[in-house]
Amino acid sequence: MESMGKGRLVILVALTGILIATGVWMILILNQTSEVEIGKHGWIALGLGTFFSIVIGCGLMALMFISSRNGHDEAADPFRKRPPSN
Repeated sequence: MESMGKGRLVILVALTGILIATGVWMILILNQTSEVEIGKHGWIALGLGTFFSIVIGCGLMALMFISSRNGHDEAADPFRKRPPSN
């Protein structure tokens, strides 16, 4: 394992700070809206929206990997030089 440089350490600290700030913000929002009730239709909409977002994301990632493995990405950039094969 290589030692962390200053740049990686700064990025790690920044991302950790963003994660902590997001968690604090989420807790504050949830505490402010604790008296709001979500009905049955709201839970169904939330569940379906989450499910289909995950399905679309997984489908697009699968298409990206299939395209990359089949070589379709290289055809889009004919001017890029290929690395020499050994």
